[in-house]
Amino acid sequence: MPRSIPLSPESIAGVINVAVFRQDLLDWFAANARDLPWRRTLDPYHVWLSEIMLQQTQMERGVAYFERFVARFPDVQSLDAASEDEVLKLWEGLGYYSRARNLRRAARSIMERHGGAFPRDASAIRALPGVGPYTAGAIASVAFNAPVPAVDANVLRVLSRVLDIGEPVGVPAVRRRIEAAATELLDPHRARAFNQALMELGALVCQPRKPNCPGCPISPHCLGRAHGTAELRPVLKPGPEIIRVNMACGVLASRGRIFIQKRRLGDVWPGLWEFPGGVMEEGETPEETLVREYREETELRVAAGAKIGVLRTSYTRYRITLHGYFCQAAPGVDPETQFRLNEADEARFVTPAELSRFAFPSGHSRLLAKVLTDLRLSAFLVGDALL
Repeated sequence: MPRSIPLSPESIAGVINVAVFRQDLLDWFAANARDLPWRRTLDPYHVWLSEIMLQQTQMERGVAYFERFVARFPDVQSLDAASEDEVLKLWEGLGYYSRARNLRRAARSIMERHGGAFPRDASAIRALPGVGPYTAGAIASVAFNAPVPAVDANVLRVLSRVLDIGEPVGVPAVRRRIEAAATELLDPHRARAFNQALMELGALVCQPRKPNCPGCPISPHCLGRAHGTAELRPVLKPGPEIIRVNMACGVLASRGRIFIQKRRLGDVWPGLWEFPGGVMEEGETPEETLVREYREETELRVAAGAKIGVLRTSYTRYRITLHGYFCQAAPGVDPETQFRLNEADEARFVTPAELSRFAFPSGHSRLLAKVLTDLRLSAFLVGDALL
């Protein structure tokens, strides 16, 4: 039985035939690589976008967003010239919106510091906003064939099984061990193919649950399979406690237009638009929350009307239940002239047709879709909210 590899990575070559490992992996990738749009061009701008978009995103969904994004912003110059609202709208639904804002910041950095040409050096790529060690390694190796490792969650999983690592991979010393192993195993002349192959293997074969060991091209080199521990790797730290949050918000109309406000920088979902509302306090009904939040956020007195729906969404460790209502201003209140923004940077009254230009967080976006298909909308827009 193959022995385990100790913490020092220098012994890898004594346990794994590195040359054969590389060739087995690369042969498999040549026959099984997925046809992905950024692989067709190897344009560093495309590779960069794909890496940022695929963080916390499934591949099929990421490809659809990538193609729409590139159609609108085909290069760094067009992205740099775009407004934040334009970028956030195209990003709507992907979540983790700081990624989209960092794309704009990085585009500006590329224009100002690199004359509009994407930097080739991994350290220069790493200096771009929103780019971490893995992303820098992935861009440098895939776009420029630079001999640097790229260790993402897929690679962590694959190598934790290959090396049969029984410690949590989130521990810094263990992470450094895996990164050192990735560096030693990397084919310096074929870094582009090798790094993609290792990530592809984790995505298609060495999956989190029930890895397909019989179909794995590097199973003869895998200590986890030899020791019968592959399904127990990687060892993960306990996840954060899930927090459940109940919220309520209201859709307010005036003169055929709907009120929306833009969240402040530094807040949750900064720069995105929303319908005013907030977290339900203990003992409150959703309707009571809606009335209170409107008063606190806009100083408008409103009444809750017909319920639009209940939407459930997730944000990091939060599981959010959002109650959405039509609402109307109290008698004698003109919402267009009397609102005051206490929790937002900007507000507008817009027609239903104009709402498609604004980016909303997931729950509000789904609520908006319900609003626009609600048969009561026409009556609501002319002042009958309590249907």
